[in-house]
Amino acid sequence: MGRRILNEALRSIVNAERRGKATVELQPISTVMSSFLNLMKYRGYIKNFQVYDPHRVGRITVELQGRVNDCRALTYRQDLKARDIDGFVTRTLPTRQWGYVVITTPDGVLDHEEALRRNVGGQVLGYFH
Repeated sequence: MGRRILNEALRSIVNAERRGKATVELQPISTVMSSFLNLMKYRGYIKNFQVYDPHRVGRITVELQGRVNDCRALTYRQDLKARDIDGFVTRTLPTRQWGYVVITTPDGVLDHEEALRRNVGGQVLGYFH
């Protein structure tokens, strides 16, 4: 159920980007979703996001920037060792120049570059480029 929530939220971000919208509202929310959006904001793919009432059903308003080409959550969380991250990235992303694979690790939710830097593996959440 939680994986579907993340996937539907990311697909609505992509659809809003393609339609040229400035903002999109996501509902329901999860903590993994806010961590994923935090990575997207840090990497410059979205401007900002605001979380409203996180203890109930809640909603997130995302300010779009127009940089997201594709953004998906994997409905199956694949285990990934630190030494296998490079191979997975080359299979998943279109090029090495842009895009990030998001991984849940014992250190938190990280993108593939930070996971390689820390030499830590985990489960693949999804990707964006």
